[in-house]
Amino acid sequence: MTTVPMDIVNDLFLRLPAKSLVRFRALSKPCYHLINSPDFISSHLSRVLQTNDHLMILLRGALHLYTVDLDSLDTVSDVEHPMKRGGPTEVFGSCNGLIGLSNSPTDLAIFNPSTRQIHRLPPSPVDLPEGSSTRGYVFYGLGYDSVNDDYKVVRMVQFKRDPDDELGCSFPYEVKVFSFKMNSWKRIESVLPPIQLLFYFYYHLLYRRGYGVLAGNSLHWVLPRRPGLIAFNIIVRFDLALEVFDIVRFPEPIANGDVDIQMDIGVLDGCLCLMCNYDQRYVDVWMMKEYNVRGSWCKVFTVQKPKSVKMFAFMRPLVYSKDRDKVLLEINNTKLVWFDLETRKLSTLKIKDCPSSYSAELVVSSLVLGCKGDLDNIKHRKEQRDKEARESKMLQNSKKRDDFLSKGFKLVL
Repeated sequence: MTTVPMDIVNDLFLRLPAKSLVRFRALSKPCYHLINSPDFISSHLSRVLQTNDHLMILLRGALHLYTVDLDSLDTVSDVEHPMKRGGPTEVFGSCNGLIGLSNSPTDLAIFNPSTRQIHRLPPSPVDLPEGSSTRGYVFYGLGYDSVNDDYKVVRMVQFKRDPDDELGCSFPYEVKVFSFKMNSWKRIESVLPPIQLLFYFYYHLLYRRGYGVLAGNSLHWVLPRRPGLIAFNIIVRFDLALEVFDIVRFPEPIANGDVDIQMDIGVLDGCLCLMCNYDQRYVDVWMMKEYNVRGSWCKVFTVQKPKSVKMFAFMRPLVYSKDRDKVLLEINNTKLVWFDLETRKLSTLKIKDCPSSYSAELVVSSLVLGCKGDLDNIKHRKEQRDKEARESKMLQNSKKRDDFLSKGFKLVL
């Protein structure tokens, strides 16, 4: 039997999706150790991020999560995860093939839908400050700290002094950061006065605005203006390496222009994006080409309100097509469309057997967090299946023999 050199095997495996690699660990001990090695996991992730191969769309329906491969939209897979509690599980971010899951502020996990590996975060209580009567909004963020090679989750909680006070000024707050390396939470004590706007005014955040957007080794939240309270929009960023807050400045034409623009943020091609919605008639998409450099903001395209939608409330870009002539957009958190950058035309992305209404998250296929089960367990399960198959076959043969003998005795009698 010819043995394939491991360097060739390594090169071939780097081109495969994580789901296939999880199965291929059972081929042999060398394959198992190769696929589970940190160097291979890192190289596989780097290649996926560079080539945009094996991209998946994570769909969140009313009660379930699904994945579908972006290159072949004919198979929707149900995502089973241990966080299910009979109600909807929130997805608060996607990073390097991992997603953040939440059932409550104290029930959080980092989950890899490709390998089904999950890391539950140790519970960290939300401490109600003295004088506060109830919890307000909770903000989440999941990101990779490339400086310290660490995955981090940020949880920010607002508190209300009076449950009937909808204006909500001077709110206490709590900020905690979870480090995957340390497997522990850390409280952030000091926050700059401008950032306290995030907590001192009870913002009615739109869906997703409570979820941090990852770019430039920082998580970002956009805070919409509220008439009578704050007369401007603001982008808050949290530096994952330094673990401090700061503000990202808008493009000058936006900062000095119409204050009634509805704003949202996203990420495209690794760059922070700002979506400016003009009275639900059209949306300008700005991109920060060089992170945290105000002069690098540029308007990359404009999307007119599709005729197929009654309201054009929300829109965000997800990914360029491989030929980079189209952009995949999510509209109103319910549908996906391709936007042709040259013709400016929209075409609905049709996904077979998907839920009628869903929100979407782009997820890369990766082995980050590792894979479930060691080689002995994999072999044990395979041996068990083979044993059950042999026993089933023996039972069928025995039944056939008994039937034959039974018929033979009847003929003799």
